[in-house]
Amino acid sequence: MLDIVRKQLLAMRARDEQLRAELAADGRLFDGYHPRMEEVHRANARELRSLIREHGWPTEGLVGPDGAEAAWLVAQHAIGEPEFMRCCRSLLEEANSLGLVPRWHFAYMDDRIRVFEGRPQRFGTQFDLMPDGPRIHELEDPSQLDAWRKEMGLPVLEVALARAQADPLPSPEEYAVKKAAESLWRQEVGWTG
Repeated sequence: MLDIVRKQLLAMRARDEQLRAELAADGRLFDGYHPRMEEVHRANARELRSLIREHGWPTEGLVGPDGAEAAWLVAQHAIGEPEFMRCCRSLLEEANSLGLVPRWHFAYMDDRIRVFEGRPQRFGTQFDLMPDGPRIHELEDPSQLDAWRKEMGLPVLEVALARAQADPLPSPEEYAVKKAAESLWRQEVGWTG
């Protein structure tokens, strides 16, 4: 195990989670993509990109389970860098097929990218906080959802939806403004044309 790489990954995750908690505490996290959060995500993505060039994808065998999960989180949060996220998805898919990372790492990454691209997700990991509660984004094949979630080691959808209930819900006006800003942002960073 490369302990130095593991420690770098854990430090990146800690930076992300610390700022996320700070912004969530006063509600700023839920007002769109906060510039300070974007700054941390981009800095972490640069550092992860460098680690990948030097060592390949950080698998559990290389950096331990917590290091591999930290790498996944950094990649999952690099939302302002579509090509980097797509590259990470390919690396995760390969590591996943070899049993080197938990299967759910790939499921979350694949779904997140699909939703940002405006396509249906496969594993039902991505939700939208609506004024009336969380709603799952469009699914590729709802009849296969439970089987695909089970294959990836994910709990049934109802458990995931219950967890999402804890987040503050927007008013209808806040939701409309957020969705308009999100659509513009997706175009600006290159998720959609």
